[in-house]
Amino acid sequence: MTKETSQTLDRGLGVLEILAEHPEGLSVTELSHKLDVGRTVVYRLVVTLEAHSLLRRSPDGKCRLGLGLLALARVIQPLVRDASGPALRMLAEALGCTAYLMIADSNDGLVALVSEPNRSDTHVSMRIGTRSPLEGSAGGRAILAARTAAGRQLDPPWVVANLEGGTHGLAVPLTGITGLEASVGIISARELSEPEYGARIARTAQEISRLLA
Repeated sequence: MTKETSQTLDRGLGVLEILAEHPEGLSVTELSHKLDVGRTVVYRLVVTLEAHSLLRRSPDGKCRLGLGLLALARVIQPLVRDASGPALRMLAEALGCTAYLMIADSNDGLVALVSEPNRSDTHVSMRIGTRSPLEGSAGGRAILAARTAAGRQLDPPWVVANLEGGTHGLAVPLTGITGLEASVGIISARELSEPEYGARIARTAQEISRLLA
């Protein structure tokens, strides 16, 4: 029995999926080419999605995902938290550093989950909900590295960042999760052993990716 589907809804979801893969934004013409659908049809989809804040158009005509998706994403946050929490806690305790999960929102990184070690007298604190440019943290730079790699494996899989204030960071991007750009990272006031810590973070990132895929 053939399943009945809505062609318009399918195309609208296709627009969102394509924009999720192109955070730099696409024009209506570019979307039309990628969907292999007429420009007029795509324009109507864009206007409709924009009316629901699921898409936004900048003055240069580029379409990007809209903030209305954040409201829908709140439903997903418990899933991400439940799947990532135990692995993140184990990482923080194993390395004695603050561990975190960062999710990309366009060109910013949003700290979605934090785990601080119980057995460390000195560690760097981080707040859930903190937002910063992707280039401003190890977690954000890991996401940018994954974007540049476009599906290719990073070698090594971790990214290093020595930040202002004498803090040091290591992070690994999550891979294989459709529609989600994210990374797992640690931040510390002491210098970090890249091979040892990087390999441990990479194992945690693989575990979380497997749970969320």
